[in-house]
Amino acid sequence: MNAVQIDAKAAQGFVDEVWGDSIVDTLTEYIRIPNKSPAFDPDWAAHGYMDDAVALLEGWCRQHAATGMHIEVVRLEGRTPVLYMEIEGSAPGNVLLYGHLDKQPEMTGWEPDLGPWKPVLRGERLFGRGGADDGYATFASLTALNALLEQGVALPRCVILIEACEESGSFDLPHYITALADRIGSPELVICLDSGCGNYDQLWCTTSLRGIVTGNLKVELISEGVHSGDASGVVASSFRVLRQLLSRLEDENSGRIRPEALHVDIPADRIEQARKAAQVLGAEIYTKYPLLPGVSPMGEDLTELALNRTWRPALSVTGAGGLPPLGNAGNVLRPHTAVKLSLRLPPTLAADKAMATLRPLFEDAPPYGARVSLDHLEGASGWNAPPLAPWLDTAADRASQAYFGRPALYLGEGGSIPFMGMLGERFPDAQFFITGVLGPHSNAHGPNEFLDLPTARRLTACVAQMIADYTGR
Repeated sequence: MNAVQIDAKAAQGFVDEVWGDSIVDTLTEYIRIPNKSPAFDPDWAAHGYMDDAVALLEGWCRQHAATGMHIEVVRLEGRTPVLYMEIEGSAPGNVLLYGHLDKQPEMTGWEPDLGPWKPVLRGERLFGRGGADDGYATFASLTALNALLEQGVALPRCVILIEACEESGSFDLPHYITALADRIGSPELVICLDSGCGNYDQLWCTTSLRGIVTGNLKVELISEGVHSGDASGVVASSFRVLRQLLSRLEDENSGRIRPEALHVDIPADRIEQARKAAQVLGAEIYTKYPLLPGVSPMGEDLTELALNRTWRPALSVTGAGGLPPLGNAGNVLRPHTAVKLSLRLPPTLAADKAMATLRPLFEDAPPYGARVSLDHLEGASGWNAPPLAPWLDTAADRASQAYFGRPALYLGEGGSIPFMGMLGERFPDAQFFITGVLGPHSNAHGPNEFLDLPTARRLTACVAQMIADYTGR
């Protein structure tokens, strides 16, 4: 690789100045906007919050746009908008930078002085919904390009694509990818800023993403509630039948998913990357979670915990129905119990295969002939990155050393970014660098979400360095 030389100190200084002068203030205003993703706000268009967020980010981008950059809000009928930017550049190549601006819902449990739509700056951390996931990406992407132009570095053709439907599974995005296909072209490098980092001390590359299947599992035995003293011992509890059915899927003692069809062989290189990451992170593999005093993780082997989180299926129950609040729960054998299931899938397991496995697993031969239904079954496949080109491996490590002072590390993520699978299929020859700022305790989707500002600034400079190295690959 013929590395393009940029002044790392000057690049970081430029990035820090832009973040300090305008990005933090604009992000603060962005956090105030309750622009929940359409899955959580079906009336998003009428409420107008998404348009407010788009207008805020568009305005900032227009103020900071490089000469010759085209900026446009693209709107397809009935779909969330997309903020689209492109600059032709003078160097060969085509780079796509991706982020999103829609947000998860409020969630309970915020500290008394914090809230989802209440931006609070504590030291170098900006609290509030959406700052880290993933509002910062728009600012970081454009500022990285400007940092190169500031030093006279020739840019390749660059496209910045910011969607507003990611937290709902990106169901609007394929329509935009098709509509903008001629303009996007065929990117050779895709940089996504919507992922996590194992710590705040170095650059992290996400090598895989798990898929997901969700659905509502419901068990019914009687047509109406009856006195529990009269019926218990004669009529089975729908809760107990539900427990039995869940045990078909999950070993309640270990948490292991039972059907072998929901497992895959983990590639050797991913096991080795997990081992190296576990060596660096140590106990932070699990201490980053808000475990109560005395609560232990699901195992002692740190590498295995890392693989559990990234390459093995895992079940969460994220909601329940048919259960009255505790204060209103009488002595009644209830007619039904229902739960919402969230099953994380290995990166290389197709979601439709998983869904085909689940329905007969639950619905066939139910205990006591109970009426069992699995409804609202939806899924999205995961993604496993193609082999990293030597130039990109070198560029990532060089950027990490230059701006963090430590080598880059590689690890899978437990969540999903549907956009990556779409792009992987459409551009099979592209190189992917997936990274982000969601590190320990940053708590995306939950209460007290925060953006670690030093990490965001360093990551912005790393993106600039890697694009520079791409031009000299």
